[in-house]
Amino acid sequence: NMAALEIHVPMARAAVDVEVPTMVVFDLDPGEPATITECCQVALDIHDVLGRLGFELFPKTSGSKGLQLYLPLNTPATHEGASGFALAVAQLLEKHHPDRVLSQMTKALRTGKVFVDWSQNSRHKTTIGAYSLRARPRPTVSTPVTWDEVSAGADGAALSFTAPDVLARLADHGDLFAATQTLEQELPDLTGG
Repeated sequence: NMAALEIHVPMARAAVDVEVPTMVVFDLDPGEPATITECCQVALDIHDVLGRLGFELFPKTSGSKGLQLYLPLNTPATHEGASGFALAVAQLLEKHHPDRVLSQMTKALRTGKVFVDWSQNSRHKTTIGAYSLRARPRPTVSTPVTWDEVSAGADGAALSFTAPDVLARLADHGDLFAATQTLEQELPDLTGG
């Protein structure tokens, strides 16, 4: 990341323990002609499923074409457990919405669907950091958003922000992503153990 415009971060904090993820990410990637609108629709489905389990999620734009949902852990966890949990949620959504959700990585299957990229929880993967600029001709910012904004995005409202937009949002709303650093939530044991 030296001299880079984009800042990509792992799910673990290097200063604490790189083997212990502090969050689970659901990286929603639209396959054309799907857009962030469809990502927002899938995000609302994930929010509903995980909300029923008592989890709190934090959405942010990717600053590109997708959306990411973060489930803070800040409790003992493994990368394998985080990936397995994200995969199980992705497969559940794909089972109920096979026409618009995909859990498989095969790019040829993504047309018109939202790929729920669960593999971003792997030990050596990173995602664009909150508030990072994207290297584009018109630099946009990976921006934390509210669930009301995600709902509006599911109806077609734009979710694209520039650096001045984000500074104004911080002044108005504060840091919508701050709680991801401290909120403690535990993943369920999916191994049956």
